[in-house]
Amino acid sequence: MPNHVHALIDPKDLLARIVQSWKSYTGRWILARDAELGLGVPGKECWMREYWDRYIRDENHLRQVIHYIHENPVKAGLCETATDWPWSSAARIASETAPGTAGPQLGSEK
Repeated sequence: MPNHVHALIDPKDLLARIVQSWKSYTGRWILARDAELGLGVPGKECWMREYWDRYIRDENHLRQVIHYIHENPVKAGLCETATDWPWSSAARIASETAPGTAGPQLGSEK
């Protein structure tokens, strides 16, 4: 997404530490290339301080979250289908869980 990121992880460290690490690394990279890439980042801050987290309660909740993440760029009008979004796992998961293959249909609503 142009103005936010969705990430689904199984944290092995404190989530706040993981997010701070991501924001620190990517923020420095983005700000160093702001003019070159024509991003127009205002000021010297790339990321907002806070983040939204959610604990996955069960398999059904996991499927709903994956579907939401995959459909977010479609809902925003950035692509026609979830598999068209180049920074999404939707195409990879769709190919791994195509009919006739083993594995759950992750990202599909049930």
